[in-house]
Amino acid sequence: MSPAFNPGSDTSDYVLVEKFCLDKYRFSHGDVVVFSSPSNHKEKHIKRIIGLPGDWIGTPNLDDVLKVPEGHFWVEGDNSVSSLDSRSFGPIPLGLIRGRVTHIVWPPQRMGRVEKETNQRPLSSLQDRPGFY
Repeated sequence: MSPAFNPGSDTSDYVLVEKFCLDKYRFSHGDVVVFSSPSNHKEKHIKRIIGLPGDWIGTPNLDDVLKVPEGHFWVEGDNSVSSLDSRSFGPIPLGLIRGRVTHIVWPPQRMGRVEKETNQRPLSSLQDRPGFY
């Protein structure tokens, strides 16, 4: 998830993962989450939530608009050119989420809160899309 994490090739960020959010799946757009890979549950990924259940998602790489199914999230990395994310494997089930990243705790010079950002916004309505009726 460079540049948010591991911005230099010689540094590795260590992060604090909050798991209280798993109690009732309290997440919002822009949250950075850790989840198990849909294809290999031993692998963990860190990505940003772009779409919540029921959101309509449109990305430059897709020629279509997708609705995020109930019980799933749409996640994307901040570096869209080289990110393995929902554009590759689709929406991820809520059950694969392991927690929300709240802080960088190492190295000391990068210590601090992880900010919520969205590099893309879900479509509020399909009516905004030209040619949709």
